[in-house]
Amino acid sequence: MKRILTLAILFSVIFSFGQELALVRENDLFGYIDTSGKYVIQPQFEGAKSFSEGYAAAEKDKMWGYINTKGDWAIEPMYDKVKYFNSGYALVLKEDRWRYIDPSGKELEVPNTEKFYDFEEGVAFIRQGDKIGLIGTNGKMLLEPSYDEIKSFRDGYAKVRNGELWGMIDNKGKVVIPLEYEEIGNTWNKAGVYGKKGADFGIIHNGSFNVIEGADKVWNFHGNSSLTYARKDKMTGFVNSKGEWVIQPIYKKARAFSNGLAPVAENKDWGFINEQGKTVIDFQYKDAEIFSENGLAPVKDKDWGFIDTKGNLIIPMEYDITAGLAFLAGNNDKGFLGDFARIKSKDGWGFFNTKGELLGNKWYQNAEPFVKN
Repeated sequence: MKRILTLAILFSVIFSFGQELALVRENDLFGYIDTSGKYVIQPQFEGAKSFSEGYAAAEKDKMWGYINTKGDWAIEPMYDKVKYFNSGYALVLKEDRWRYIDPSGKELEVPNTEKFYDFEEGVAFIRQGDKIGLIGTNGKMLLEPSYDEIKSFRDGYAKVRNGELWGMIDNKGKVVIPLEYEEIGNTWNKAGVYGKKGADFGIIHNGSFNVIEGADKVWNFHGNSSLTYARKDKMTGFVNSKGEWVIQPIYKKARAFSNGLAPVAENKDWGFINEQGKTVIDFQYKDAEIFSENGLAPVKDKDWGFIDTKGNLIIPMEYDITAGLAFLAGNNDKGFLGDFARIKSKDGWGFFNTKGELLGNKWYQNAEPFVKN
């Protein structure tokens, strides 16, 4: 019996943390569905946000609190405004004062700061005077305020500025790229980070700045690709970590390589090329986005649909994939995130799987991407 109870508890824990839930709006109320399309939490909130670290902000009687994945109040609604949980803490506003709380509602003591910032990747910004530093999740100073500007951390790294020059630090506050660039990419990648020194654009890689001949704009490396795109004389091509043109700048526009293919435009039409520069999917679309990990990419004629890496149309070009009426600030993801793509039709927002099937055969007033908890 004891073993059965232990297994039941273990299964419950695994299920709880393995759930994927999506915030949807129906009849002007917000609720949450699972990946089968069934309601896990019935629509009942006038305001709500997506789950983050097992908790979701919800509104009751004009006040905000947090619910758990069962829909029970983990923190009663007592705040005027709330943010998402990140790194174990959320920012909440009560009586005109921002503060950090943990899932029990306990407040984190932090040094004096002139502005409160969300935690991200284990750190939060702290502003004293004109300078910004970092605090850790213990509330202690991790990096004394010493920068004019620190941008958002991505995968453990953030670009920083003093005066007119940019560099990059990790989430321990260590400088990984010296502050000596007029411009720098905002994403760390093992293939490199683009930068600008004087009039030259190039790739910062293994401590070297590799100038790209003639480039006047460069974009971030994406995923595991060893190539990124750059512009020269109003045309776009692809370069490697050494700053060498691997695919000459002959395209009007381009986007990143993913799954070995990149969308590129000739004149007004988009197609896809491989990393050798060979056309794999003919130029026939009015627009195109990069492939998701599952091998599907959004393409547009009058509206948007999805193709596979062979160019087969999996989801008809009858939908909108932009953020549209999405209510999660800053969420502009397009295409598939995991097993589902969030798509808009004349009937509302819904989710399509990789077979092109509408989840639950149902549309909603609003819908946010699935979040794993």
